[in-house]
Amino acid sequence: MIAIIDYGMGNLHSVSKAVERLGYEAVITADPAVIAAADRAILPGVGAFGDAMQNLRETKLDEVAKAYAASGKPMLGICLGMQLLFSESEEYGTNEGLNLLPGKVVRFAGDYKIPHMGWNKLSFLQGQSPLFSGLTEGHVYFVHSFHVKPELSSDLLATTDYYQQVTAIVGRGNVYGMQFHPEKSGELGMQLLGNFLKM
Repeated sequence: MIAIIDYGMGNLHSVSKAVERLGYEAVITADPAVIAAADRAILPGVGAFGDAMQNLRETKLDEVAKAYAASGKPMLGICLGMQLLFSESEEYGTNEGLNLLPGKVVRFAGDYKIPHMGWNKLSFLQGQSPLFSGLTEGHVYFVHSFHVKPELSSDLLATTDYYQQVTAIVGRGNVYGMQFHPEKSGELGMQLLGNFLKM
């Protein structure tokens, strides 16, 4: 069973339907016991980093997410959910994240369109990652105004280019993140999500 963590700020149903299309049982839940018992956990997210962390703290789901990550079972953050895995964000002031991975979330800065929205090609940096098993680089769908700068290059699994190198996929041990929306990214997105669910 795949737990999709419901803290009030996510594209929950589209992620749930994508998981079910891949042949897995999905449950949208804020119940710590259900999350702890799940085979995999997904932390989705749409909106502002600070609001998301406040919701997580108020519901104690921040501790639930940290405990799940520490359990060794695979966990995936999607879009804002990926950003929440990191130490802090500068969105609307400095906000502390879950700190499962070291790094900072910063706003795009430059004379170009923000948010970054549309299809961009992934570049796999660490081909041995089980996420990329059987896959070739292709395009996925991004919508974001902030991007992650990981402290450790070893946590960076894939990038895309948007006037600079942009973090697209991160991972360490059992904790993974995708800045784009795999459930809205066609065949490659579904393949990446499927590889995560197979772990």
